[in-house]
Amino acid sequence: MTVLTPHCRLDLTRWATWPAALWTGLFFLLPLLIMLAVSFSARVDNRMLAVFTLDNYAAFFTQGGGVYVAALLNSVEVTAIVTLVSLAVAYPLAYILAYGVPARWQRLLLVVIVLPFWTSYVIRSYSWLLVLSEKGVINQVMMALGLFDQPIGLGNTRGATVLGFVHFFTMLLTLTIYANLVQIKESYRKAAADLGASPLQVFLRITLPLSLPGVAVGAFLTFVLAIGDYITPQILGGSRELLLPQAIMLQISRQANFEMASAMSMVLMLVVSAAFLLFARHLRMERV
Repeated sequence: MTVLTPHCRLDLTRWATWPAALWTGLFFLLPLLIMLAVSFSARVDNRMLAVFTLDNYAAFFTQGGGVYVAALLNSVEVTAIVTLVSLAVAYPLAYILAYGVPARWQRLLLVVIVLPFWTSYVIRSYSWLLVLSEKGVINQVMMALGLFDQPIGLGNTRGATVLGFVHFFTMLLTLTIYANLVQIKESYRKAAADLGASPLQVFLRITLPLSLPGVAVGAFLTFVLAIGDYITPQILGGSRELLLPQAIMLQISRQANFEMASAMSMVLMLVVSAAFLLFARHLRMERV
């Protein structure tokens, strides 16, 4: 029987990481470096000129009276609202699932929670558009109850975009928070109760602090996926409010201005990086 020495195990571990490192380098780092290089390129006579320039970044802050900066701020606002609302809905759901549901039923309920992920993202967005339209279910019910005399426009608004996002990301947050809650030792909560802590004190001093890493991971994933999403704002938000992913797509589809689109994408990447540093510093994501 062959016994692997620690040196052989280290070599095997090192070789096992190469496929993942190669994949990351080819499909993440290399495209990112190409986009970064393009963002510093000039556009002359509708053609890209490989010279170093900051014109694209300057145009982001000055062109159109700050329309792109406004789009970035809109994206941050919508994403922040989505993250907070999703968290407010997901945490109680995850808490009930972890502590209020018998263990034998938890897996079944987890499957039910994951079911929306099995539906196409585009189909879910269009389904919400049908529900929120002037002839949709909500307007029809409200008019049948006599609450409205005529249908109101619920679709193509910021609220519709937020609702579509929350419907999807609540499930993601629930899973991350639940996974953290079930790892908290029951003895901690029992010990606090034995020492005279009320259920509210147990939650505030034991459960909540220990579940913050899961909250941080879920909130960060929600932030990243929502701020870079193009489909939901385009379908549910319409053209009333421009978000940065929509502005990037307009640069590509209407003007083929890949230089400006790359610069805008790099700005969005910086915002995501700043969000990561914020979550990692204050909520200690590395402890998850």
